[in-house]
Amino acid sequence: MCGADTIERLRTFRRDLHRIPETGFDLPQTLAYITEVLEGLAGPVEVFSPCPSTLCAFFDRGTERTTAIRTDMDALPVTEQTGAPYASTHPGCMHACGHDGHMAMVLALAEHIDAHLDELPRNVLLVFQPAEESVGGALPLCETDVFERYGVDRIFGFHLWPDLPKGTVATREGALLASANEVDVVFTGRSSHIAKAEQGRDAVEAACRFLSRIYAFMDGIGGNEPSLLKFGRIEGGLVRNQIAAEARLEGSLRVFSDEMSQRAEQGISAVAEQVAAELGCTVQVTFKNGYPPVVNDAALAKLAHGAVPEMGELDEPLLIGEDFAWYQRFVPGVFMLLGTGTGIPLHADTFDFDESLLACGLDVYERLVRMP
Repeated sequence: MCGADTIERLRTFRRDLHRIPETGFDLPQTLAYITEVLEGLAGPVEVFSPCPSTLCAFFDRGTERTTAIRTDMDALPVTEQTGAPYASTHPGCMHACGHDGHMAMVLALAEHIDAHLDELPRNVLLVFQPAEESVGGALPLCETDVFERYGVDRIFGFHLWPDLPKGTVATREGALLASANEVDVVFTGRSSHIAKAEQGRDAVEAACRFLSRIYAFMDGIGGNEPSLLKFGRIEGGLVRNQIAAEARLEGSLRVFSDEMSQRAEQGISAVAEQVAAELGCTVQVTFKNGYPPVVNDAALAKLAHGAVPEMGELDEPLLIGEDFAWYQRFVPGVFMLLGTGTGIPLHADTFDFDESLLACGLDVYERLVRMP
């Protein structure tokens, strides 16, 4: 396990980065900080940017195969309310999701690799990724040739997790996190005064009828695979005494496989069309696919459990999304959760944690890069 000096180093990295949160791909101060740390290492390391706002550090052990470690760098458009002495110095921006902690672990790992490279059985590629919280910075990197060029055949990553006890590490084989897809359903009818309702085509009624039926449909298709569809916004009509000519529903679909996504999308469209036909309306259904599901490679997860036998196994996958999923479409990968023990929700303006727990994640990383 890490000593007091390493924990203090982790704390310094985390608090320095916490003070300078930046969003999306616009990360000049964050990138400058990381670059300075990496280029200050004693041994040889190749620091390069394979695509915009992305930074990689390659430690060449002279082997054919490489283990990759990924961390995200971006923050959120949140005004911090922690009152901490290391609080954000950028108004309206905050590391409210733990990415500062993720970066701190990987920077400390870089220093560990620098000191012990000759002991490692493989090369190591550290990936510092932008825009996880917004449009997704993983896919542009995956679409470069960086993994093929550097012989990457496995990748690991962490996310801080408030609902696990402090310092607890957990994951699961197979599906871990859900795909997060947006669903818009717009019914178009015909307006009329409610005194002559028979002359109208009620889009609000269509929306209400659809909502009831689609929730019942989703309850019936899950089986052994969890799925979730919820509409968080509905809008329709102009005034209280007029049949609405249009009603719009906006929601989110969470599933754990491409097959379930296809089944759900087909069902949503079919139910919407049926309801529209019953009420003389038309309907447009639009799906905007977000991140795929995070699905841990079973063989690699077994190897990781062998290296870290105390790592816990989650009973069920979680219905949040994460763009680590894109890496797993290109190379086998395992994503893990590291407990903060605070219960303070991710994205909350009071999100904070004890940096000593980062030593637990660093210890896991150190063991994973030593796997043959």
